[in-house]
Amino acid sequence: MSQNKVILGSEEWCSFPELGIPTIKARVDSGAKTSALHAINIAPFIKNEANWVKFDINPIQNNLKTVIHCEAPLVDKRFVKSSSGFREQRYVIQTNLKIGDSMWPIEMTLTNRDSMGFRMLLGREAMSGRVLVDPEQKYLLGQPTSDSLKELYKNSEKASSGLRIGLLASNPELYSNKRIMEAGEMRGHEMHFLNIKECYMKLDAKTPEIHYRGGKILNQFDAIIPRIRPSITFYGCALTRQFEALNVFCLNSSNAITQSRDKLYSLQLLLHSGIDIPTTGFANSPLDTDDLIKMVGGSPLIVKLLEGTQGKGVVLAETKKAAESVINAFKSLNANILVQEFIKEANGKDIRCFVIDGKVVAAIQREAMPGEFRANIHLGGTASVIKVTSEEKRIAIKAAKAMDLKVAGVDIIRSSKGPLLLEVNSSPGLEGIEGATNKDIAGEMIKAIEKNFKLK
Repeated sequence: MSQNKVILGSEEWCSFPELGIPTIKARVDSGAKTSALHAINIAPFIKNEANWVKFDINPIQNNLKTVIHCEAPLVDKRFVKSSSGFREQRYVIQTNLKIGDSMWPIEMTLTNRDSMGFRMLLGREAMSGRVLVDPEQKYLLGQPTSDSLKELYKNSEKASSGLRIGLLASNPELYSNKRIMEAGEMRGHEMHFLNIKECYMKLDAKTPEIHYRGGKILNQFDAIIPRIRPSITFYGCALTRQFEALNVFCLNSSNAITQSRDKLYSLQLLLHSGIDIPTTGFANSPLDTDDLIKMVGGSPLIVKLLEGTQGKGVVLAETKKAAESVINAFKSLNANILVQEFIKEANGKDIRCFVIDGKVVAAIQREAMPGEFRANIHLGGTASVIKVTSEEKRIAIKAAKAMDLKVAGVDIIRSSKGPLLLEVNSSPGLEGIEGATNKDIAGEMIKAIEKNFKLK
């Protein structure tokens, strides 16, 4: 039976006639169960009442100018664990593989393989019963010259003249991240999701670099959108700073993100810019607890961890005794805290103004669920459209400017003294505000990048 099998080396060129891919280099890997094809802009759709998926591919490694638009019947969606241990859900297609003089149907998953050395991985399920592999050999069935590659792809579409934009974040499945990727692609840009934990950097005076897992160098980006979760602020900002050193435009700078994450420093900056906040106290020693409580008007009061986010680490102390207990408990853990006056008349409501490039593009009112004083959407709060006053707009814009943030979620509370600023968020979520307002906030973020490059 072996004489009927195709003998392949560890690397071979193959083609996919039904997808319109005349040739593509594949890594032949019997250690991998499934086959995978590089794909970007992946989107499912219905065709003749059946499930299909469309996607784009840059079939030639290190050539982003040549792009082929493909579509194929959708076979399945399944979770696949990559060689780096990352588990992701992928679309699965079936199409004919042509290799040498042989052709047969195979299943492939679709995934972005930009960080890999090959646009195609041929796994053992696709080879079973048909192929023998000689791992010491390469290109046993021949390989195209650079001239023949140009000839084969002369009629393929050239990629749009859009920007190459990286989304520096942690979770590609997060609503906000998916929307930003989608908005960039819709506007003709080449979008890449860059997992913060898979990036690392080379510090060098002459040739500074950022690498991605697998050794790919990430030095050819026009712009980066940092979406850094608080738990990895230090490393995420270090990467953003490295992109800045490479003269890559960052939608929020590393310095702006760093200072926005320091709640005490950010409040000091805001006050310096003449922006009113609830009366706030900060002390190092538990011996000063009593005066600290008096300083903010007594109980009830709010106790905030400096490192808290999304309403976590925020406690309402309703009595002086409760306040003393909470403050001293945090202090015994060596935690840095802020003590802040409680604005009772706000009644569990606050206003989130979304500021992009010096303009309030949307605003919502967030209302806490019954029995809760924190209005964060992540904690079950509800969002509704609200018309903000000119004063509230002015505060939001001034706050973003004071923090030097091009994109900011500015939280304001209405008090008997007038609007007071609570917090400025450098990576504000999109789900609540887009859902309530039906506005394309992600698109506005992409427009801010285009404005920097003077694109219309």
